[in-house]
Amino acid sequence: MRKIKKGDKILVIAGRDKGKQGTVLSVSADDRVLVEGVNLVKKHVRPNPNKGITGGIVDQEATLHVSNVSLVNPITGKADRVGFKILEDGKKVRYFKSNGEIVDI
Repeated sequence: MRKIKKGDKILVIAGRDKGKQGTVLSVSADDRVLVEGVNLVKKHVRPNPNKGITGGIVDQEATLHVSNVSLVNPITGKADRVGFKILEDGKKVRYFKSNGEIVDI
C-alpha cells in the first residue's frame, strides 16, 4: 500500500512548483507521481499529417518524486503526514498523523 494514490489531492512541498496543489493522475512503480497542472515542461512535437498531429511546442506535465509532495488534509487544508492503521476488521487504511482522521473510507 502506498501513502499517495491516484486521485489524491496533494501539495508540492519542494522544488520549482513549491506551494502548488493538484490531483494525482498516476503513480509509477519507481516512486514518481504525475500531478495535474504541476511541473509543466515544454515538449517539441514533430508534425505527422498521417495521424493529424500538428507540430509545435506543447506544454505537458512531468513526474515529481513522491518525496516532494504531501497529501492535503481536507479538514485543515494543509499538507499532512500519512501513516497506516489496521482496523478491527483487519482492513489496512491510511490516516493523517496530525489529527488521526482516516483518509480511506
